[in-house]
Amino acid sequence: MIIKAILFDVNGTLIDINTDESNEEIYRGISHILTYHGISMHRWEVRDEYYRILDIQLKTSREKYPEFNVVELFREFLNRRLPAPGIIPPSKLEWLPVFLAETYRGISRNRLQLYPGVLDVLNDLRTRYKLAAISDAQSAWCLPELRAVGIDEYFDPIIVSGAFGYRKPDLRLFTTALTALRVAPEDTLFVGNDMFRDVYAAKQLGIKTVFFSSNQGRKQAEGVKPDYIIYQFPDMRQAIEFFERQ
Repeated sequence: MIIKAILFDVNGTLIDINTDESNEEIYRGISHILTYHGISMHRWEVRDEYYRILDIQLKTSREKYPEFNVVELFREFLNRRLPAPGIIPPSKLEWLPVFLAETYRGISRNRLQLYPGVLDVLNDLRTRYKLAAISDAQSAWCLPELRAVGIDEYFDPIIVSGAFGYRKPDLRLFTTALTALRVAPEDTLFVGNDMFRDVYAAKQLGIKTVFFSSNQGRKQAEGVKPDYIIYQFPDMRQAIEFFERQ
């Protein structure tokens, strides 16, 4: 096999991240921020409104695997809760939903780090292959987190499901990456940590798959088998040698 491109899932594959959306400090912090913009809400009201709008986004989607948009969620949140038009200037209304989304993620996050060996492996691969990332995530979160751990410049393109309204295993996320890279599925590897969203999806397009059995993700899916399994990220080197011998 001639490998021309390698696609990577992000969270649970490259980045070891842990968040806790049940942390009441998320909603307390946002509640306090909102008071500076003329909106008075208890933290539990903030939580309930957040999940109410999230539920509406997902239920009104026509996609089989719908994805929400956190920035638009907070934009709708503000539109619903402003006591009167003009309380917040238009210029501030433009960036405030992004700030609230970042605040939400920042407070919820307990851990953000690369898995051991990721940086060394990416440095080896970037000179030999085209690299891209496909993440079930939000652009307001994923792109800054990639930058924070120092790997944002390794991938082009970076496909984030929140910008599309659907998530893996929707094949359109994969075909978007392949089109941008100008490579065929049979010349491509996909590396992911979820047997259904990652491995199942990629195999539907004829992409060879490497399953990283990390501390996250679904380990099994009915009828789904990866082409190669790694248990430590540095084992990617052996995986590539395996495919290149075929």
